[in-house]
Amino acid sequence: MAQALRVALAGLGTVGGGVIRVLDENRELITRRAGRPIDVVAVSARDRAKNRGVDLSRFQWIDDTAAMADVHADVVVELIGGSDGPALALARRTLAAGKGFVTANKAMLAHHGLELARAAEGAGVALKFEAAVAGGIPVIKGLREGAAANEIARVYGILNGTCNFILSKMEAEARDFAEVLAEAQALGFAEADPSFDIDGVDAAHKLSILASLAFGTAPAFGDVAISGIRHVLAADIAEAAALGYRVRLVGIAEADTHGLFQRVHAHLVPNDHPLAHVTGATNAVVAEGNFVGRLLFQGAGAGEGPTASAVVADLIDIARGEFGPPYAMPADALAVSGAADSGERRGRAYLRFAVADRVGVLAEIAAAMRDAGVSIESLIQRGAHADGSVLVAIVTHEGPERCVAAALERLRGSQSLTGEPMWMHILG
Repeated sequence: MAQALRVALAGLGTVGGGVIRVLDENRELITRRAGRPIDVVAVSARDRAKNRGVDLSRFQWIDDTAAMADVHADVVVELIGGSDGPALALARRTLAAGKGFVTANKAMLAHHGLELARAAEGAGVALKFEAAVAGGIPVIKGLREGAAANEIARVYGILNGTCNFILSKMEAEARDFAEVLAEAQALGFAEADPSFDIDGVDAAHKLSILASLAFGTAPAFGDVAISGIRHVLAADIAEAAALGYRVRLVGIAEADTHGLFQRVHAHLVPNDHPLAHVTGATNAVVAEGNFVGRLLFQGAGAGEGPTASAVVADLIDIARGEFGPPYAMPADALAVSGAADSGERRGRAYLRFAVADRVGVLAEIAAAMRDAGVSIESLIQRGAHADGSVLVAIVTHEGPERCVAAALERLRGSQSLTGEPMWMHILG
């Protein structure tokens, strides 16, 4: 049998421990599929004494994470996290040493993916990151290999399990955001500081990677328009349900002659769309190809088992000698596409206003819509809340997004509004 693939593993958190367990428990199967054994030979983490539920005595311990690039190994696996700092230093040093690199670090790839792809290609080694997007779902491989013959028109999906858990829980139990977030934190679905998740940043990191693979463009995280779910009310979810929709945080990317459009935003998803039925911490990605049609990738988007499974799948590819350009085409062939202006995008919108309960408020809102060229499909006013405000929900007819933005700008500072409006796009 061929010589074992030697692996140095940096990061022994939930996923790092999971990688060791997958390699141990499925060793015979993995060896057969890879054509040779895959052996962890060195590990590194912040706390050497911590009990991680696996036997680490058989591995060389490296205190300096960056020095993992220098151990006698063929591949370094990075599970530290963070867009810069030790993770980036290790990535650069590993590729410069001519060794393969596997990572689950979407933030680092979103910010430095092009640089790292060039380094890997220059050294003739693998840069693999299946675990960086959607956990155990093989969406990276699906886009890079399975759909390689297709021109992708659009890629979009539910990319953050924390947000989807919160929204589907609010939907099922008619509870408010803050209460469900606290439960998600208690259950381990949300971090102590959940900002990256609930403000859409985590999903935007993943979307920028998917967009690059789908459209052959250089990763452009800075061009992603980002908003999260922290201002979604239980009333919004109830209103959406009454209209035949469910609220989901959706990342969407499209490329055309005007540039690359990327956005992470709360959407109203029609009940008959597959994404409407994705609940809990599940992720789902839809890609629309010109020959293959609509592809749906769905499954566990995080957690020890699914993410570790994706890491080991990358190691199996490397053991077989199966790897090519990280972004499906050489880094120098990736197009540099400017950000498309969202103003001319056409669609329908859901708008929610908290307003003072007095005469003339509805007329003021309707006038702002009229003057901005927004056509109203429906307008619903609900009863007064304890603070004396009422909620007004509007669904627009299809039209340019710039008109909706102009209408909201006309209402900015209005004494009739008691809070910031909520704008959610309706997925078409």
